[in-house]
Amino acid sequence: MSALTSDAQLFEDEFKVERISDPKYDRVDRLYCTSVDGQTSMQLDINKELFPVKVGEYLRIALATSLSLDGSKDDERGWRDAAKLGSVEQTLADSYEYVCHGKVYKFEDGKDGQTIKAYMSYGGLLMALDGPYKKLTPLRVDYVYLLANRNA
Repeated sequence: MSALTSDAQLFEDEFKVERISDPKYDRVDRLYCTSVDGQTSMQLDINKELFPVKVGEYLRIALATSLSLDGSKDDERGWRDAAKLGSVEQTLADSYEYVCHGKVYKFEDGKDGQTIKAYMSYGGLLMALDGPYKKLTPLRVDYVYLLANRNA
């Protein structure tokens, strides 16, 4: 189950890593994944030193507008700044192994009229989600957090 509230949570699904591209950069892998239900595909660039992943592993991926457990809007401080200042308040980042902040910047309609493709960038690490409108409708051009965990 997710710790996200419905207002902050934009997307959540479980994906199987189908393939990892040949590395073009020393610290980056591009993952090609398919959701467990087979409806959504994902391409995701990750820092492989921080979050090493293997083909066949399952990942729980969530996108959220806030790291606050109650779903309230993040204040002007970044989540790393709060930790540096000694804040003991729990955040959503505490429940995930890999967290990035970025922006949803583009959408494309699928050729079949039933799907949509959303593009995100996390400081140059790219993500693309391709799936049914119903699953991806909550996404909009906005800043988002990417949260990832390995599933056992």
